[in-house]
Amino acid sequence: MNNEQNTLDQLCINTIRTLAMDAIQEANSGHPGTPMALAPLAYVLWTKFLRYNPTNPRWFDRDRFVLSCGHASMLQYAVLYLTGYDLSLQDIKNFRQWDSKTPGHPEYGITPGVETTTGPLGQGLMNAVGMAMAEANLAAIFNREGHEIVDHYTYAFCSDGDLMEGASHEAASLAGCLGLGKLIWIYDDNHISIEGDTALTYSDDVAKRFDAYHWHVQNLGDNANDLTALATALTKAKEEKERPSLIMVRSHIGYGSPNRQNTKEAHGEPLGEEEIRLTKRFYGWPENEKFVVPEQVLTCMRQAIERGKKLEENWNKKFSEYKKAFPDMAKRFEAALSGDIPPGWDSNIPHFGSTDGPIATRAASGKVLKAFADKIPWLMGGSADLSPSTKTLIDESQYFAKGQYTIRNIAWGVREHNMCAACSGMALHGGVRPYAATFFIFTDYARPAIRLAAMMGLPVIYVMTHDSIAVGEDGPTHQPVEQLASLRAIPNICIIRPGDANEVAYAWRAAITRRHGPTMLVLSRQSLPVFDRSKMTSAEELLKGAYVLSREKG
Repeated sequence: MNNEQNTLDQLCINTIRTLAMDAIQEANSGHPGTPMALAPLAYVLWTKFLRYNPTNPRWFDRDRFVLSCGHASMLQYAVLYLTGYDLSLQDIKNFRQWDSKTPGHPEYGITPGVETTTGPLGQGLMNAVGMAMAEANLAAIFNREGHEIVDHYTYAFCSDGDLMEGASHEAASLAGCLGLGKLIWIYDDNHISIEGDTALTYSDDVAKRFDAYHWHVQNLGDNANDLTALATALTKAKEEKERPSLIMVRSHIGYGSPNRQNTKEAHGEPLGEEEIRLTKRFYGWPENEKFVVPEQVLTCMRQAIERGKKLEENWNKKFSEYKKAFPDMAKRFEAALSGDIPPGWDSNIPHFGSTDGPIATRAASGKVLKAFADKIPWLMGGSADLSPSTKTLIDESQYFAKGQYTIRNIAWGVREHNMCAACSGMALHGGVRPYAATFFIFTDYARPAIRLAAMMGLPVIYVMTHDSIAVGEDGPTHQPVEQLASLRAIPNICIIRPGDANEVAYAWRAAITRRHGPTMLVLSRQSLPVFDRSKMTSAEELLKGAYVLSREKG
């Protein structure tokens, strides 16, 4: 690499750093340290590896990028602006302001190029696992030799805090078991948390931990500013097809700040005007100017626009060839991506007569699911090691696993949090319609993921069984009492608690047709009578919400 390129690379990197510093200072709020530390990594990833089209952020075969350490949002916003997404310099200046396109933490649907809402640490890692699972499933179903129409990677940046969270264990453990070779996490090992050096609370040997998960691990040491080392590690991670990859890099939070580098103060507060001037001096940057973007930086980084258009154009040609060679599969692929429900999907859903009862609503749900599952081939899901109890198996014999990614049953293991968050990742990825199941009481282990799914308006379906104190002999630890009220308090989630088997059938109809938010079916273990609908209102009225079951006489 010549000196001119070295200079341009550094100019681009320092532009990312200074935009983050200036925007956070302008807002008088934010987290400057990580954007300053990870700017070289972001630059290498977005200019040399990531496949995306800034003019069409929803292009299907793009690589997915998740900023799990969402507090470092200005890192992502700066790169999105510089590479030509629909973000202006004014949007950067409006960081953390009301109704801006650059909120304090990344929000799906607000900022072009943001793949998921992050902030609660660990959530993005679990989302990324779901995205990689969806990619693996679709690739296994639709790709044919010479016609690889599903071929992309999922990258995630994560922090010390992400890996401290138990959520990261659930996600990494499952990803390693499934052998998700197109999942790459980059761990920012900066040794700093809000309260000080991470030695206070975190002494894990992360490399050994991930090796035990059956991940491919690279430890770059103190090379966060070495562009060649970063690029080499990313290349090796992409070459590893059998295992997910972890790249560890020892960065310096607040890099370049003479008084804040490697301190807790660099983490979550603006540097201050004087410290920014001193830091810009270290970078060789105009000290008293704000939001400086050199023209040659825009010229360099906005090459991503033409590069992205070409990538999508080539994929469109590839898909056109695929359609000619495999017309039926192409139609199925397009239907899966659209998410549109096939006509007649519910034609086989059973009707239950009063003599069919009593029947537990979880059992009725299992019958309903089996009746329509084949009509919606992109429906996939499972439970947190409770499928026999929750009645959520589509096919009784096989599970999604390494080497058999076409299977729709997912064995999530006893990982309720990861199950629900990964389902969000699958929904965000597209091409699959996920559902998740466990006992209703264990929603307490998954609530953060359920809340974020509702915030993002994701059409995830939750099948929660063993409702009410009627689970009896399992005792109070398994008896949901406050869960229904607390979950109904979450905005944009639809919670349906069917009173009999026919209401279950219509509850599933409501869940499948709802496209802009999650739906939760709350089902009983105990058998319930089936109402005689010749004497009572039709169960179809459930689709309207509350209804009068039996009208007064006279």
